[in-house]
Amino acid sequence: MRNSYIVKKYLVLHSSNKRLKLLEVIKKLLLLAFVVLTVFSCGKKNRGELIGVKQKKWFPEKPYGMTLIEGGAFIMGKSDEDVARLNNAAARTVTVPSFYMDETEITNGEYRQFVYWVKDSVTMALLARKADELELGEENKDGIGEFSFKDADTSKLSEFQKYMRTNYYDLSEDMYAGRPLNWDNDVYWETGDYPDQNYSEVLDSMYLPPDLWYNGEMKIDVTKLVYKYTWFDAEAAAAESKRTRQKFIDRKPYIKQEEIQIYPDTTVWIKDFIYSYNEPMHNEYFSHPAFQDYPVVGISWKQAVAFCNWRTHYKNSYQKSKGKPLVNNFRLPSEAEWEYAARGGIPSGTYPWGGPYLLNDRACFLANFKPLRGDYAADQAVYTVEAKSYIPNDFNLYNMAGNVSEWTSSSYNSGAYEYVASLNPNLSLKAESRKVLRGGSWKDIAYFLRVSSRDFEYADTARSYIGFRTVQDYLGTSKVKIK
Repeated sequence: MRNSYIVKKYLVLHSSNKRLKLLEVIKKLLLLAFVVLTVFSCGKKNRGELIGVKQKKWFPEKPYGMTLIEGGAFIMGKSDEDVARLNNAAARTVTVPSFYMDETEITNGEYRQFVYWVKDSVTMALLARKADELELGEENKDGIGEFSFKDADTSKLSEFQKYMRTNYYDLSEDMYAGRPLNWDNDVYWETGDYPDQNYSEVLDSMYLPPDLWYNGEMKIDVTKLVYKYTWFDAEAAAAESKRTRQKFIDRKPYIKQEEIQIYPDTTVWIKDFIYSYNEPMHNEYFSHPAFQDYPVVGISWKQAVAFCNWRTHYKNSYQKSKGKPLVNNFRLPSEAEWEYAARGGIPSGTYPWGGPYLLNDRACFLANFKPLRGDYAADQAVYTVEAKSYIPNDFNLYNMAGNVSEWTSSSYNSGAYEYVASLNPNLSLKAESRKVLRGGSWKDIAYFLRVSSRDFEYADTARSYIGFRTVQDYLGTSKVKIK
């Protein structure tokens, strides 16, 4: 019996010790949890130190079809003889930051993507308005109802979306302004795919009337392809702030709204050349697949700016859908950026390839222009050539000389080089409608192909020899290495 009693007492004591040890472990865990909670909740991960607000790690992403132009200083202007005696490009040292630039001019195919997007969005807006008038919703899957506004079914909206619809969407003269379109469905452009007569009515409004057709083809009314956008005029706001000495001013007067017809002017092929047969270029250049990789022309400066805005919007719509950081704006290059990029890192080069000669060692012309006193075909091209033709410069940029002249963001003034800043210079005057052209074109003589040559055209004018390419600022800079 005594042995049994001893065993039972041992088991009780052993069990009690285990419980004590378990309680100690639990106490330690609770103490650790308390410390962690104290650090993370009260100290907010920083233990009271100044560590800054941390955001997602930013990794620069090279935009598709662009190349990085690393910033630096260069001698801008004519460093050799001013052959034309224009005295409009005095040599001076300037510095530009890093930026991305399109490797080629914007092509017909790329600009058509813009045109098709505008065409679809205008049509979707008309379809959504028609569905709203008929009080149809997305539940009408077999008709025009599938193109209703995204917020047509309020049961699917978040509280914020309901608030926005109630308080903001109908404040303008347009009762439909701001309401989101339903991009989940594609517009049916083939007449055999039209789902109902209401849809047919809307699509019919996008075309010219039958008495204006020819060759039996339905023709889109391109005057209805209007792109609308807003932008903030930071330069004007800064000037007003400086004038009034106010740190903060009303933003509303500087938020600008733009509306512009974006279809290229195909008649430039005829208007630019009197007594010359260029109708095939007028009829086919922008629309035929044979020219899809050729630079787009017939684009005014204002249309080029609208394209830049759309490209930014189009990319950022994708970024938002993937939860990624937004990209900064695409835009036209400044005159200084264009010249720096055209030189390709060669400080005193006459042309983008560096040397003063227009022929290579095989006696082939290095660009598309008008050589030999007007022999257009001597460079193996009569009009434009594909955007990725000839040899690129050392920055891997194609046709920075010849093919088409290119719009820049800079306003033209013959004496601008004398007073613009030496850091990232740019003359931007709202009242000046003349905009700088660079690079020369397929119809120009060699002088205009020089990297230092300047020309201009009016912002609302389109030509058969003017195109453009876009740039995007490089955010941040490479880390400085101290030796």
